[in-house]
Parts: sequence; C-alpha cells; structure tokens
Amino acid sequence: MNTSKILLVEDNQELAELVYDYLDKKGFNVTVINDGAEAVDAIRQQQPDLVILDIMLPGMSGLEICRTARVDYNGAILMLTALDEDMDQIVGLEMGADDYIIKPVHPRLLLTRIQNLLRRMGAGSASLPTSTSTDAPNKEPEPSQRSMIHVDKLKISLSKRSVEMNGKRISLTTAEFELLLLLAEHIGEVVERETIVQQLRGFDYDGMDRSIDRRISRLRKKLQAEFTDYEVIKTIHGRGYQLCTSE
Repeated sequence: MNTSKILLVEDNQELAELVYDYLDKKGFNVTVINDGAEAVDAIRQQQPDLVILDIMLPGMSGLEICRTARVDYNGAILMLTALDEDMDQIVGLEMGADDYIIKPVHPRLLLTRIQNLLRRMGAGSASLPTSTSTDAPNKEPEPSQRSMIHVDKLKISLSKRSVEMNGKRISLTTAEFELLLLLAEHIGEVVERETIVQQLRGFDYDGMDRSIDRRISRLRKKLQAEFTDYEVIKTIHGRGYQLCTSE
C-alpha cells in the first residue's frame, strides 16, 4: 500500500474534496489545509513527502508559502496555477517549487506528476537514462551502483542528494538536482530538450513548454556563482543542453 504523505493546501472546497477523494483512493495519506496562513507550520511539522500548493490562498499566497517553507523543507512541491498565470509559474519555480500543474486539474495528469516527483525523491538517479555509448574504454558503473559523481570540480552525492562546486555546498531544489544529475550522467554529450522533459516531467515535449529552460537558467546561475572561468552548462541551440568541463 502507498504510504506517501501528501499535504494539499487548497481553499476551493470542491477542488480540495475532488483531489482528496481521488488520491485517497489511490492509497495516499492526504491532509488538507484551506488557509495559507497555517500552511508553513504544517509543512514544517508534518514534513510530508509532497506538498500540493495552490497559488491563490487566503492568509498567505502559495508563492510566499513556497519561499518560506523551503528553508526547512526538502520534499517535493507541486504548484497549482491558472492557465493565464505564466508569471506565477515562473516565480513559483524560482522560489523552490519542483513542478506545476495548470487548472482545471485532471486527476490522471495530477497522479502522473505526483508519481514522477515521488519517484525522483525516493529512487534518485536509478530511473534516469545512462549513456549507451560502447566505445568508452572504461565504462562507468550504473548510477544506482554509485554514491558519488565527480565532474571536474563539481561533486554530486547521490546518497545525500547534495552538490558541491569548488568545495562549496550549493543549495538546489529537487528539480534542479535531478536536472543536474541527468546532465552529469551524460557528461560531454548533448541532452536533448525532449529527453529532459520526458525524464523530469513525465510527458512528451510539445515544443512550447519552457519550464526546463527556466530550470537550466537557475541552475546555471547557481553553478556559475561558484565557478566562473568557463561555461558549466552550454546551450546547444535547436537541440538541448550539455554539461561541460574546464578542459
């Protein structure tokens, strides 16, 4: 039975009941909070596996909740946004949300996003694709067999889910960590945008989704802040992204 704990912060009673009933039937342990002012304390105290967070809430906005809770919460945050709130989606990701879903909420899509986030939080890199190249003289072990990945002066701990650049700890969200890990597993190769979207968001790239580009931008800034004499993440226009070394 699924024992994952989900905290749903939603003031729309009808939607909250719909989501609660659906996820409860799927075996999740769901708690519902209707007031944004209570959400931060609930997240800190309960430490759920995943938070579903509406943006428009009484007491405190979902964006402010996300920013404040991130200080003491390392679990997954899934934002609920309206169709025309592109800026809220961007700001939500910048404040530490791992993904977003646009209202009206379709239960099956919501379940897919939840499962993807929980899988990434629990299984780490074991589910990520690895290079299929056969001409490397010394093949690296599979990600699931390693506890640490070194790329130049970048160190990624799979067990601790932590990142260091130049010996300095870098604070990343779950989504940023998974994105960096995917690029690191394909060091020196171009990882196409379609592959990134499929692996990290769980659906096919439609040519319009810009969430990965925004994550790349935030991740690049965090890495460059500690090491600036070469381009750590290179954009390959029309294809995708490549994690580079200083050599």
